[in-house]
Amino acid sequence: MTTTLQPGRGLHRAWIVAAVAFVAILGAAGFRATPGVLITPLQEEFGWSRGTISLAVSVNLMLYGLTAPFAAALMDRFGMRRVVTYALLLVAAGSGFTIWMNAPWQLLLCWGVMVGLGTGSMALVFAATLTERWFVRHRGLVTGVLTAGGATGQLVFLPVLAHLAAGQGWRTAALTVALAALVVVPLVWFLLRDRPEDVGTTALGAVPAPPTTLPATVAGPVSDIGSAPAAGSASASAGRSATGTRPGNAASRALGVLRSAARTRPFWLLAGGFAICGMSTNGLVGTHFIPAAHDHGMAEPIAAGLLALVGIFDVVGTVASGWLSDRVDSRLLLGAYYGLRGLSLLALPSLFGASAEPSMLVFIVFYGLDWVATVPPTVALCRQIYGPDGAVVFGWVFASHQIGAAIAATAAGITRDHFGAYDLAWYAAGALCLAAAVMSIAITRGRSGDRPDAPVRTVSGAA
Repeated sequence: MTTTLQPGRGLHRAWIVAAVAFVAILGAAGFRATPGVLITPLQEEFGWSRGTISLAVSVNLMLYGLTAPFAAALMDRFGMRRVVTYALLLVAAGSGFTIWMNAPWQLLLCWGVMVGLGTGSMALVFAATLTERWFVRHRGLVTGVLTAGGATGQLVFLPVLAHLAAGQGWRTAALTVALAALVVVPLVWFLLRDRPEDVGTTALGAVPAPPTTLPATVAGPVSDIGSAPAAGSASASAGRSATGTRPGNAASRALGVLRSAARTRPFWLLAGGFAICGMSTNGLVGTHFIPAAHDHGMAEPIAAGLLALVGIFDVVGTVASGWLSDRVDSRLLLGAYYGLRGLSLLALPSLFGASAEPSMLVFIVFYGLDWVATVPPTVALCRQIYGPDGAVVFGWVFASHQIGAAIAATAAGITRDHFGAYDLAWYAAGALCLAAAVMSIAITRGRSGDRPDAPVRTVSGAA
């Protein structure tokens, strides 16, 4: 065992792995930032309607979500390092190829399909899988930090991309994103490791198993998700999920987990709330805030700067949410986050103007703190309710997030084309967020054993 990596004897390798994952998620998030910046330039150059461009965004968002549960299972079979490396290469290719497009179907292929599959393969399930394997202590906190990396990377790129698109054209912005993804590839390949036992250590905070407790033919520690044995986790060396399947068939495992989880009430409450979360963030604000501000006379670089501020405050909000999810009932956190978000969206239409007024800045700060604060408590609930299958279950819950985002991206674009304004989209999203708050708190009304504070169990026992 490598003593320099053990707790109390130096920097634990888990922190290095988490740092590489953060950079990878940050790099891949670059292209996630481009829809809001490029809608107006593409409309001006090609004459495509906002509904047409938004359709490509919707395909991207939907594939980003639907790929996630299969990616979680693929990481079980092929490892995080391979899956994330190939995902980054696919993101770079999809971003780079857009510079030659001249028809909407090419936008759908590059921006929608290729980048959607690439980013979906290293979506939030990557963070959930990594924290399950590498962390027992600080798990919620690290989940919050990695989640913030994705959302913040997406938003902090905006000012740079907006200035590039305005000054040198949208193609320069697309190439910049492709390069950002490629730069991260060597870091992932050489520094990311799939499991603690690959480098002769244990998950941070885990209790190492005595060497005599396992047969000589079995390698690695007992837990495949980085939990102490008392937490009831499954055996990694046995390679079994809670559904009884093995990770050798990624698609079969992902679908099997879905069938089991779909028979439980908490799954639908979590998935429904997270679908609304996607509608109100990536689908609506992330895609249409900049063109909506432009409709009110605000310059695109200024609007992009406002979204970048959302990304900055998102770091604080998401990390704090991760810390809170280790200490506070996650259902109550979700109810508060969704409720406050809904109220802020109901107020947003009255805040737009040609300049960034103080009232808009207050909205930006508040919305930034709440942007993806929902993720750590949602991950925690999936883990607590569905045990060893929690990461794959979260993959499906996250798929609902992106389906909601895809619906909102297209619906908001059509709303703008039809009514000439986005107001109806903002009001509808605000009302849905209030409904999500009720759904989150209603998780407590599940059947006995579905309480998030109950001992970890398998989804098969929840049917």
